[in-house]
Formats: sequence, C-alpha cells, structure tokens
Amino acid sequence: MSTDDALLKQASIKTQDSTLVATFNIDGAIPESGAYVVGLMGATPDYSTQRRLCIEFMNGEAIACYAFNRDQGVEEDYDLSGVSHSDSTITGSFPATALNGLGKGHLLSAFSEADGREFQHGVPVDESL
Repeated sequence: MSTDDALLKQASIKTQDSTLVATFNIDGAIPESGAYVVGLMGATPDYSTQRRLCIEFMNGEAIACYAFNRDQGVEEDYDLSGVSHSDSTITGSFPATALNGLGKGHLLSAFSEADGREFQHGVPVDESL
C-alpha cells in the first residue's frame, strides 16, 4: 500500500441510543489487497486504562469489528452488520460499554494500520459522547 492510499483524514464518534457510532473518512479508497484496519484508541489521561475499537478489512472487504480492552487483554468481537463502507467512508457501531472505564477527561485518537504495520496514529476525533 502506498502512502497516497487510504489516508485517514477525519474521524468522529457519537452516541446513538446505547450504541457508539464511529465514522472514518479516508482520502483515497479502502485497499483492494492486503489488510487494512481503522480504529479509535481511547485512554485515561495517564494511559493506565486503554481501549481500542477497530474495523478490519482484508482485500477490500470488512472481516472483523471488535473492541480490545488492553488492561484485561480481552477482545470482544461484534457482528459485521454494524459496519458499512463506501470507497471513502467507513462506519462502525459498537456497544456503549466498549469505552467503559475511561471516564471524563479521557484521550481519544484515531489510527490506521496497513498489512500489520502502523500507518497513521494520533488523528484527531470529533466527539459527541
């Protein structure tokens, strides 16, 4: 994947009923070959508690939607019915509990990975929680 493909340009998250809806806008398209992941990394201000909300693609198709609780080492997989995507927009739904434990003053940023390597990190997130 070249650095001109699938650059994460904007991310947002909002609460809708008991669901968190994350939206990722990319400049380019979801790569048609290889692995590509977009996600949010949330943490307490001291990074002692961390959560990752991820949507994973393989060869251009969504294959996984999950949350990873870093302090407990637990991954929770969610149904792909909560994921939609076009060439440049990816949306995923997660249970509101996926960010439990971060509290007020938490840090939240977006990231992307390509073929198992960090591609981008620290992308600002527009929050409506």
